Amino acid sequence: MRRSIDDQPFNEADLPPGDEDAARLSWAVAICDDYDDSEPRVVLTAEEYGKPGTGLIFHLTPDHTRRLRRALHDALREIGERPGD
Repeated sequence: MRRSIDDQPFNEADLPPGDEDAARLSWAVAICDDYDDSEPRVVLTAEEYGKPGTGLIFHLTPDHTRRLRRALHDALREIGERPGD
């Protein structure tokens, strides 16, 4: 089973102003259990704009996914944003 959850296509307007070297990336999140152990994982793909099929794919266990979620939560709080929104 493989199911798409969300994706964010690259948008030039999302780049930080003044950073001409910022990577032009899109991301996608899916779930998949097509592994030898049949355990479901969260699949996070980061791909450079204009280079389909050449991205990095992370196969995250539930524990790794929770760790990433905590890190993003903490990063939002550090920049003064409400993590729950």
